[in-house]
Amino acid sequence: MLRERLTLKGRKGKRVNVRCDLAKIEMIQLLIPLGMQAVEDALLGEVEQLVGARYAHDKKALVRWGNNPGSVFLGDQKLAIAVPRVRNRIKNEEVSLENYEALQSPQHINEKMYQLLVRGISQRDYESAATTLPETFGIKKSTLSRRFIEASAEKLKELMERDLSAYDIVAIIMDGKSFAETGIIIAIGVCMNGKKVVLGFIESGTENETVIKDFFSGLQDRKLDMGQEILFVLDGAKGFNKGIKKFLGEKGIIQRCQWHKRENVVSYLAKVDQERIREKLQDAYNKSTYQEAKDALAAIEKELRHLNLNAVNSLKEGLEETLTLHQLGLYDHLGRSFKTTNCMESINRQLGKYTDRVCYWKNSEQKQRWVASALLEIEPKLRKVHGYRHLGMLRERMKYYNKDVKSKQVA
Repeated sequence: MLRERLTLKGRKGKRVNVRCDLAKIEMIQLLIPLGMQAVEDALLGEVEQLVGARYAHDKKALVRWGNNPGSVFLGDQKLAIAVPRVRNRIKNEEVSLENYEALQSPQHINEKMYQLLVRGISQRDYESAATTLPETFGIKKSTLSRRFIEASAEKLKELMERDLSAYDIVAIIMDGKSFAETGIIIAIGVCMNGKKVVLGFIESGTENETVIKDFFSGLQDRKLDMGQEILFVLDGAKGFNKGIKKFLGEKGIIQRCQWHKRENVVSYLAKVDQERIREKLQDAYNKSTYQEAKDALAAIEKELRHLNLNAVNSLKEGLEETLTLHQLGLYDHLGRSFKTTNCMESINRQLGKYTDRVCYWKNSEQKQRWVASALLEIEPKLRKVHGYRHLGMLRERMKYYNKDVKSKQVA
C-alpha cells in the first residue's frame, strides 16, 4: 500500500489526510467524464487509422460498420459505451480494436502512473494530472495527451455556446453553489415535455441583479425563446428577483422556495418551538387552494407575534411569491416539482462528487471546465418533472397571472 497521502476537503470543509488507496477511487470517479472522452477518442482514432478518413471512398478492404453496445473498465468501474465496428470486406470478418480489448478487464492503476496523478493533484497541476490519465487506463499517451487536455475545454464550449432555440422552456430552476471565494449560479430549464436541460451557468462572487441580467442576456444570445411567460423557482435571493424582473418584466413569474422560507422563519425561534412551527408551516403550504394556505399562514403569523417579531418579518417578506402555484391553481398538480429548489439541491450534490474534494482551484477557466464537464455528465440522468402533463395548463394560466390571479392579493 502506498504511504503517500493526499490533502483533500473533508465533508465539513476541513482539510483531511486520506490514504492513497481511498483517494485513488475518488480520483477515478472525479475524472470519469473526461476518462470516457479519452476512451471515445482512442477508439475513434484507432478506427480512423485502420479505415482512413470518413467519406474518403478509396475502396479499402477495411470499412466502418456501425457500432455495438459494449463496456469498458476505468479503474475498477465498468461503464457502458458505444463501440465502433470495423469490418474486412474481403475476408468478410470483424476486425477487433486493440484499445477496446485493452479496456475489457479491470485495470488496477499502475503505482507509477498513480504517483504521477497524485503529484499533479498535490502540486495543484491538474492539467498534468489530466495528461497522465489516458496512459493510466492503457491508452497511448502519445496519441491522446493533447486531445485529452483539450477535451474538458471542449465540454465547456459545448455547454456554454450550444444553440438553445430547440428548447421550449416553461420553467427555470436556479441556485448557486459555492467554490471557495466565488460561486457558480446554475440554471436548469424545464421543457414543455417535462425534460430538464442545463441552460448554463455563470461564475460570480454575489447573486446581484447585474450578474443575473448578464446571464439572461447570454441565454437570449444563444437563442433561448424568452418571449412567453416563464416560471422561475428560486431560493429567495433578492438579486435573482430584481435581475429577472428587470430583464423579463411581467413575463418573469417567481415561485419562492417554500422550504427556504420555512427554515428561515424557524431559525429565529427557540429550539423548543422550532419543530412545532415547522410542521404548521408545512401543513399551511400543503393546502390545495390559495385562500386556505393564506388563512393558515395568517394564523401562524399571529402565533409568531407572541414568540419572535423577527420571525414574523421573515414570514411576511416575499410571502406571496411562495404561494404563486396556489394562485395559479396548480399546487396539487405541480407543487411536488416547483414548490422548492430541491431539484437544484440534488444537482449540486451530484456536481459535488466531481468538485467538492478539491482544495485548490488553479484558475477560473479550470473551474468552469470541470463544472461544465460534470453538468454534461449529469444532464442525461435528469428525470422529467412530476406532473409534466399539466405544463400546458401552467403556460396558459401564467398569461393571466398579473391581470387576474394577482388581484387576489388585494381582495
